Amino acid sequence: MAQALSFLVVDDDADVLKAAAATLARTGARLDLLAAPEGLETGAAGWDAVLLDMNFAAGARSGAEGFDALSRLQRADPALSVVLMTTYGGVALAVEALKRGAVDFVLKPWRNEALVEAMANAAKLTAERRTGAGLNLDELERRAILRALAIHDGNVSRAAAALGLTRPALYRRMERHGL
Repeated sequence: MAQALSFLVVDDDADVLKAAAATLARTGARLDLLAAPEGLETGAAGWDAVLLDMNFAAGARSGAEGFDALSRLQRADPALSVVLMTTYGGVALAVEALKRGAVDFVLKPWRNEALVEAMANAAKLTAERRTGAGLNLDELERRAILRALAIHDGNVSRAAAALGLTRPALYRRMERHGL
């Protein structure tokens, strides 16, 4: 029997913690809930994925606290996948989250199925990273292309330049990966 997944949910709103816990509990995962990001990196190796709010101070909308916590988690366990969430989000904030290493971005209020899928995908990526299975060159190239396209809002010319490729070369690789 496979070991149950372990998720951490970090949000300063008790109602959000309850809603996330109720949604993710249906997956059979073990859940840890925190109301603040202080010290969360000490348990990083014990979780399969983290759902992390971006703002903790009253009136904050920049995401700075979430980005700081993301950075601390990445230093503590580079393989751990983090899904960032916020109420005050837009394309620019989502792109910045991906640039900084988040594996997904969720807007509150979320669709329960989408949250479960995001966390399951994050946990799968963590497992691949921890076992080294994520070192498949084709898969790494595919992820790099997807990430470059996300960072550059789908602009193929800018994504190609960021990857050190010409546009035709990027188009060929996208075709090879079914993108």
